[in-house]
Amino acid sequence: MASTSGSKDVVGSMRSGSRRIPRSSTMIDPYVNDDNAIVDSEIVPSSLASVAPILRVANELEKDNPRVAYLCRFHAFEKAHKMDDQSLGRGVRQFKTYLLNKLKKEEVETKPQLAKSDPREIQKYYQIFYEKNIREGQYTKKPEEMAKIYQIASVLYDVLNTVVTPISRIEPEIQRYAKDVEEKKEQYEHYNILPLYAVGVKPAIMELPEIKAALRSLRNVDNLPLLRKPEDSDKAVNDILEWLSSVFGFQKGNVANQREHLILLLANIATRSRSVEDCEQVDSHTVQQLMDKLFSNYCSWCEYLHCTSNLKFEPSVDRQQLELLYIGLYLLIWGEASNIRFMPECICYIFHNMANEIHGILFANVEPVSGATYQPAAAGEESFLQTVVFPIYEVMRKEAKRNRGGKASHSSWRNYDDLNEYFWSHKCFKLGWPMDLTSDFFVSSDDKMQENKEHCHVISRKWKLKMNFVEVRTFSHLYRSFDRMWMFLILVFQAMLIIAWHGDGSIFGIFDDGVFESILSIFVTSAVLNFLQASLDIILSFNAWRSFKNTQILRYLLKFIVSAFWVVILPIGYSRSVLNPTGVVKFFSNLGGNQREQSLYYYLVAIYLTPNALSALIFLLPPLRRYMERSNWSVIVLLMWWAQPKLYVGRGMHEDMFSLLKYTLYWMLLLISKFSFSYYVEILPLVAPTKIIMAMQINIYDWHEFFPNVTHNIGVVIAIWAPIVMVYFMDAQIWYAIFATIIGGIYGAFSHLGEIRTLGMLRSRFDSVPSAFYERLVPMQKEELKKDPLEDDSLVRKNIAKFSQVWNEFIYSMRMEDLINNRERDLLLVPYTTSVVSVIQWPPFLLASKIPIALDMAKDFKGKEEADLFKKITNDDYMYSAIIECYQTLRKILLDLLDEERDKMIIRHICHEIDSSIQNRLFFSKLRMSGLPSLNDKLEKFLSHLLTEYDDVDKYKSQIVNIIQDLMEIITKDVMQNGDETLERANLLRRNNDKKESYEVINIQLTQNKSWKEKVVRLHLLLTVKESAINVPMNLEARRRITFFTNSLYMKMPNAPKVYNMMSFSVLTPYYKEDVLYSEEDLHLENEDGISTLFYLQKIYPDEWKNFEERIRNPKLKATEEDRTKATRHWVSYRGQTLSRTVRGMMYYKEALELQCFLDSAEDKEIFTGYRTVDMNKDHRALKEHAQALADLKFTYVVSCQIYGAQKKSTHHRDQSCYANILNLMLTYPSLRVAYIDEREETINDTPTKVYYSVLVKGGDKLDEEIYRIKLPGPPTEIGEGKPENQNHAIVFTRGEALQTIDMNQDNYFEEAFKMRNVLEEFHKDHRGERKPTILGLREHIFTGSVSSLAWFMSNQETSFVTIGQRVLADPLRVRFHYGHPDIFDRIFHITRGGVSKASKIINLSEDIFSGYNSTLRGGYVTHHEYIQVGKGRDVGMNQISLFEAKVANGNGEQTLSRDVYRLGRRFDFFRMLSFYYTTVGFYFSSMVTVLVVYVFLYGRTYMVLSGLERKIMENASISSNRVLEQALATQSVFQLGILLLLPMAMEVGLESGFRRALGDFIIMQLQLASVFFTFQLGTKVHYYGKTILHGGSKYRATGRGFVIFHAKFTDNYRLYSRSHFVKGIELAMLLVIYQVYGESYRSSELYLFITFSIWFLVSSWLFAPFVFNPSGFDWQKTVEDWTDWKRWMGNRGGIGIQQDKSWESWWYSEQEHLKYTNIRGRIMEIILALRFFIYQYGLVYHLNIARGSRSILVYGLSWLVMITALLGLKMVSMGRRRFGTDFQLMFRILKALLFIGFLSTVTVLFVVCGLTLSDIFAALLAFLPTGWAFLLIGQACRPCVKAIGLWDSIMEMGRAYECVLGLVIFMPIVILSWFPFVSEFQTRLLFNQAFSRGLQISMILAGKKDKTMSA
Repeated sequence: MASTSGSKDVVGSMRSGSRRIPRSSTMIDPYVNDDNAIVDSEIVPSSLASVAPILRVANELEKDNPRVAYLCRFHAFEKAHKMDDQSLGRGVRQFKTYLLNKLKKEEVETKPQLAKSDPREIQKYYQIFYEKNIREGQYTKKPEEMAKIYQIASVLYDVLNTVVTPISRIEPEIQRYAKDVEEKKEQYEHYNILPLYAVGVKPAIMELPEIKAALRSLRNVDNLPLLRKPEDSDKAVNDILEWLSSVFGFQKGNVANQREHLILLLANIATRSRSVEDCEQVDSHTVQQLMDKLFSNYCSWCEYLHCTSNLKFEPSVDRQQLELLYIGLYLLIWGEASNIRFMPECICYIFHNMANEIHGILFANVEPVSGATYQPAAAGEESFLQTVVFPIYEVMRKEAKRNRGGKASHSSWRNYDDLNEYFWSHKCFKLGWPMDLTSDFFVSSDDKMQENKEHCHVISRKWKLKMNFVEVRTFSHLYRSFDRMWMFLILVFQAMLIIAWHGDGSIFGIFDDGVFESILSIFVTSAVLNFLQASLDIILSFNAWRSFKNTQILRYLLKFIVSAFWVVILPIGYSRSVLNPTGVVKFFSNLGGNQREQSLYYYLVAIYLTPNALSALIFLLPPLRRYMERSNWSVIVLLMWWAQPKLYVGRGMHEDMFSLLKYTLYWMLLLISKFSFSYYVEILPLVAPTKIIMAMQINIYDWHEFFPNVTHNIGVVIAIWAPIVMVYFMDAQIWYAIFATIIGGIYGAFSHLGEIRTLGMLRSRFDSVPSAFYERLVPMQKEELKKDPLEDDSLVRKNIAKFSQVWNEFIYSMRMEDLINNRERDLLLVPYTTSVVSVIQWPPFLLASKIPIALDMAKDFKGKEEADLFKKITNDDYMYSAIIECYQTLRKILLDLLDEERDKMIIRHICHEIDSSIQNRLFFSKLRMSGLPSLNDKLEKFLSHLLTEYDDVDKYKSQIVNIIQDLMEIITKDVMQNGDETLERANLLRRNNDKKESYEVINIQLTQNKSWKEKVVRLHLLLTVKESAINVPMNLEARRRITFFTNSLYMKMPNAPKVYNMMSFSVLTPYYKEDVLYSEEDLHLENEDGISTLFYLQKIYPDEWKNFEERIRNPKLKATEEDRTKATRHWVSYRGQTLSRTVRGMMYYKEALELQCFLDSAEDKEIFTGYRTVDMNKDHRALKEHAQALADLKFTYVVSCQIYGAQKKSTHHRDQSCYANILNLMLTYPSLRVAYIDEREETINDTPTKVYYSVLVKGGDKLDEEIYRIKLPGPPTEIGEGKPENQNHAIVFTRGEALQTIDMNQDNYFEEAFKMRNVLEEFHKDHRGERKPTILGLREHIFTGSVSSLAWFMSNQETSFVTIGQRVLADPLRVRFHYGHPDIFDRIFHITRGGVSKASKIINLSEDIFSGYNSTLRGGYVTHHEYIQVGKGRDVGMNQISLFEAKVANGNGEQTLSRDVYRLGRRFDFFRMLSFYYTTVGFYFSSMVTVLVVYVFLYGRTYMVLSGLERKIMENASISSNRVLEQALATQSVFQLGILLLLPMAMEVGLESGFRRALGDFIIMQLQLASVFFTFQLGTKVHYYGKTILHGGSKYRATGRGFVIFHAKFTDNYRLYSRSHFVKGIELAMLLVIYQVYGESYRSSELYLFITFSIWFLVSSWLFAPFVFNPSGFDWQKTVEDWTDWKRWMGNRGGIGIQQDKSWESWWYSEQEHLKYTNIRGRIMEIILALRFFIYQYGLVYHLNIARGSRSILVYGLSWLVMITALLGLKMVSMGRRRFGTDFQLMFRILKALLFIGFLSTVTVLFVVCGLTLSDIFAALLAFLPTGWAFLLIGQACRPCVKAIGLWDSIMEMGRAYECVLGLVIFMPIVILSWFPFVSEFQTRLLFNQAFSRGLQISMILAGKKDKTMSA
């Protein structure tokens, strides 16, 4: 290919010599006209990935030499063709066609520039490129530039080799250059943070002594045997990690990643230990500290399994080298372990064996298996992946497949926990090393089934199923996990009932012999409950028995036997102690003999209670309990065996004594309150009526009574007591809310929360803010510790200067965020240089209007003594400061501006006169006050002119001179009494021949000086701002941030260390495919009402939009239209929940660290010069670079963009937009790193195979640059839940000792980032007890609260949870976990214990909280800190919120079944267990009980009403006069209102914003129907929680985080809420109607109204809340459209591929999907629950007039005849439609007519002959409709059987009919309300009231009346 023609020949030969490439340009460049053009190198198919770098080089060289770029592309094409000559790979054919067409075009357009032929051209270009960029640049260019240059040089030489043929024609000099490049290119690879091998210009971070020392320590490979493969024999081993890689075959990318990771860890730990400036290597203390943290879990694992640790150290070895080998080995294993990282003990097992190998290699030990000595040999690069990781991954993948997408039962497959817990027993050592792939661990059920098919005989290998625990879907888990609580509640209830039943009900009745004797029966109950617990332990863990140790099985069996023994022996003993026993007691008495022996029972009870007494004793001694649980000593293990079986986790979790006392006292007070209320309000009032009812004889019923001989009216007693008992078991949740509110409020007040909550409070305390800032946020220098910061003036000024730097950057950040305008910014800034004036320069907003007021005071002052005026001025500190500052600043400005010394002398003389007049008290006599106003006016003009921009210098200068002359004339003539004398004295110094006018020579250049101009701006503000600045800033968010930041300075927090000494940390954000940055199309895309997102936000945030326009239209910016469009996109995106908002917020950490480092390191001069001048001053460049280096050392930000690689290659517009925006984020923020999972096609054994990699990239020059690439054993996200898997693959790229987890709907603030180093010190802070924190909880600010009333409700709810809620959880209750909030993890603790989340499919749906559980179980400790906050967005629309609540309820349902909850519930002490229950799954269970109380109450009352028992009872005089029955029944209604749950919200708002504001907010929330909203969400929680436990079906629900400005269709609402709310609401409404119509009780009682009102409120909320909170929900036009859409949806047939939103049938099938996969228990439960609907028919038919009072069973039988006839009629219509509807229309019509006539005839006969009435028709509907619904539910539960007998179609048609009726019932009220226009207007006001209060025009928005004059 020697010439241009030659290249043509090659193309031609390729076409002729291979399969012809189609000419059609299948892949055209889709980005050619796009501003964000994505070049061809980024769309290379994954199977041709190696071609991408060549194309990148081509694009890079395009401008410099198009011909060389063409040659590079041609080389890329040739290479691609060789790699896949058949174009079989995905997208290869299109790519090659596209590239070929481009080459054709370039072949003609490009010509050689440096030579006549291509070979000479490329050689010449290579030579020039090398000499210019490499030879000259290697000592001057930065490492990142050199990395790119070497990459280009390598590719160029590859191209050169193909162009110049034969190779011998390549010039020797070129070959020498190429060899040099080849030798050095590894030194210049793209790096992450540390360019470890760079020479020449090294970044400042590489000059840090700690980095150098760590690097030297790692490079110490002395005494290590050299292991190299033959082909690598000439290569040296650079460091310890490379040596480990040669031994075990770790990947190159993993080694590079962990090398940097280890260096940074060592360096950061070293910065806190001691100085290493003079040390060659890291000191031993640093390495030991890292060893202790990293191997803490491994050592614990070894102790638990009683095996010797393989961290062995021979006496004569280099200990530090060996320690670093072990650390490096662990990190390399962890870095390549992929999904195994979720299995920490599996990693321990791998490390255990590999560490043993290292010891064997180093010390020639004997192999444990073969007995021979270790023969070290080099391993291939991927051997660790293939031999260790891949087999274990395959086990996980097979198990995950058996999960069947979450549809299989948890008990049928092994999750991460099961696989990990295999390594908690000695059995794991049977795996051997290398691992035996035929062992039990590697056998899945699929393998087992396959073997069964192949072999009929018994298989020796047993398939291991569950380990230690089985997640069975049953509510029994609640009892099994929290049995102590349920036993306690049941026994107390029994005791209270006994006390209330006997005597007068006084609590002192307990001392009565008979009562005490009865109370002793609680031990019999306790024995029965213990027996239940023992039985559940056996039943629920049965599937895991094969994995149990023999001792475990023995314990379960013994527990069962012992509990069974007590169940028999205690009743016998009790019966023998009772005098004259009856009933069951008599039976047991006869069983044990007739002799009464009271003392026997006491002895038995004493023996029975012995274990409990010992537990109580140990409970009071937490250190002893902790020691015993953690001990591995056999004697103690044996002692603990009965009480608590030995388990690897959950040992020694007990708190210190003080914490124990705090939460014990909390719960004792709570329980006393709860039991007192339960006894005196719920139980005692019911006892007397119950006795009367039980004594009544009722023989006549209103229906056919099947059990007329049942004594004591037991049915009525159950109906009355059941709701009360249920309330008793759930009302502790309400008491918890009350107590948590009180305690949280007290703790918050003592934490100084809300002390500065208004601008007025800020102004009053601002003078103390700098000192508070100094105390909290400034590290104390050694020399400063000796000085008093209040006495030393220089120190005060320095501290104020430091404060002003931070404060001003805070203000600037708010200006850039458009929260304040330019004027407000200037009013809020604090000057950092105070050398000009003698007083403290406060921000102008504090000094505003002080000068005008002082002028007025002086002008109008009538006093004779000037001392009076001075006294008034000095009484106001701010006024005094303002006057002194103005005077001294003006003097400084004039002296600087005037260039002539004689003019300056005049100024000095005037100032001397003023100063002396003040000192000599001659101020009034020397100066005229009347002249001050005119002086002030002229000064304003003077300063304004100084600030104006100018073009004509001479004109501008002359104007200033004139103004100065006028100013001086006013001073000397109008203000000064003897001004002329002063001038004369000054003129004496003037030269005789100087006839120039005064003040003509001025320094005009000063007006361009930034710092000087700032003084002018400030002085101008002080003089001109005449109104009070009390409302500065106006923006509410800006006010909130300023007040919170200043308030936090008075809160308790650790002292700030220097940046150099602080803990290093990373931030990790998982991202999937949410919005990154809104496109211009998104901004202007209009909804159905013509409203765009931009227009909506302009109305929501009018002040911020105005500030944005002021900023972007600044003439200095010279912004083009394109710039403005881009800025607008950012403005909108920063107000949504986008990735760009999150990244901007997190990168504030970097900015804050750089500023802090500057303040830590800078000298006084540099501090007073200002942080913002560092970039301008060349002398300070080293300081800036040092600050950046330390910031990089301490902070890393990784965003895990899971599908970034797929988005890059996608042709879909949205994917490409996401890719371009993420790339722009990397280019904007150089410190940002993006990790993603790359999927490639590679040919393995001649088969195209998908290969997966974890990749880390950073922003380069224009594109991303790959840093690390680590091959994975398979697709990681297929094993577990998506989000935790996304986090897990990227966590290897994080750095530091702490890790903050941030979701992509979060935000951060500059001023909060400044407090990060304080928070991190909490990890080192001494806490009570042995443990240090492992998770630091932070509070959040919900920034979406202003969008609508719903968003406000959610914001308040969430805010109360993340503040007062978590405050109480952390202290005093000690049960705070991790809730998906911006918590900070002890990174090393968690990466060695399974990561920052758990990922098993479905069971770990709420992956975040499980990390908190895991941390606590493994000895961690979670705290909560409120002096720092992070922003968070929440869902803002009704449907979004409901989906979120459903997801959380699903997650809590799965938690209930989980082993983590079981272990915490069993292993916490009693009171901490109560805290745990009521703050996690107990809250959801209590919510469910709250709703079940309503059902039980209504069904009980329905039973009493329909049976006639209620009427009989109420006719009894004793009952009718007894009001206590009503009161007791009314108590359950209180809990349905749920208003008490709003208490924490009110308390927190009151604490932080004032209680008047809290009361106002509470009232407004009620007016905006907040109670309706929360009641509705109660239904959501209950439905999904119960459904999850019964049937499963949990899944991640994408809520969407956009702005909700659209109307949800009726169909959408019906689909979402039909089963969860509407059906239940209709059922409760029917029960209420029956109770109202047939009931007789309390008709005149206001309590009756209270009882039923709360239920009617519940019903109406569940039925109509979605429409009340739906924008335009009552708009007539929308209602008509909804009706049309509803009819279409109901009529559409389903089928494969038909979505739920298109067809009722598809939706109906999807709603039953949970029944398709549920177990037999779930089906039986569904059938049992459906049976309740038969009660309606049975009860109501006897009340029909047609029944004529008959109580015969025949009446009920005849009703079934009617029901069956109706169903047969419907079946005939259905069959007729199917058979005759198409071909025999006439026949079908005749059939329908006959049926209709028959129906009319029957009804007529019944009316005329049988006495049927109209009311009977309505009653019959109430009777028969529920029966049909029951058939429907049972049919769905028994779907296979129903299908088998051919009735499924009938069931479906019946379902359609019911849905139509249900839809009509709900839709009709909406139609009626839509008739009235004011309803829609009221709804708009209701939904958007918050926005109205801030000037919103929502009515205009919803009407679509857009203001056309507004610029987009």
